Amino acid sequence: MEDVYKTQAPPPGGGGPYGGGPYGGDPYGGGGYPADPLAGMPPLADSGRRTLARIVDMILVGIVVWLLSWAFNVQEYTVDGDDVSVGKSFGQSVIAAVLYIAYDTYLTTKTGQTLGKKWLGMRVANLADGATPSVQTSLIRALVLWIPFAFCCACVWTIIAGGWSFFDKPYKQGLHDKAAKTVVVSTR
Repeated sequence: MEDVYKTQAPPPGGGGPYGGGPYGGDPYGGGGYPADPLAGMPPLADSGRRTLARIVDMILVGIVVWLLSWAFNVQEYTVDGDDVSVGKSFGQSVIAAVLYIAYDTYLTTKTGQTLGKKWLGMRVANLADGATPSVQTSLIRALVLWIPFAFCCACVWTIIAGGWSFFDKPYKQGLHDKAAKTVVVSTR
């Protein structure tokens, strides 16, 4: 009859029942702490540079929004001689949302870089593997950033969503990055 109570040899590296190291290793067989998703990726981009890149993108797309709003006569402000009328235009918000989302989604999917990010040496990467985000990932990221911006609280939402990266640890993610599981890394 076989002895079922055989003692097993200690695992390689000694140090306790779970493997090497002074703390006994990982009881779940993972070899220690979970792998860092940023391992092998370029360093994370500085939040200040990210903010500047976003301002550049907002100006570039904003000019196109203004021109199209003027062409379709859906401006938020109208000036007629000495009379200046101010009225929120839903049409202008739709144009802004569509253009900002399309701009961000297309360029992020294509190269991981909007024009502002390219100019300042950064790119968007998937947190899991560092790859350029897919259309779906880029679209989620753009929707979270631009829908509130266009329809309700442009300045406040931009400060909250983008400004989150100044305080987020350890990945410096904005709220749109968290939703899409992306990070912004340096290319220089």
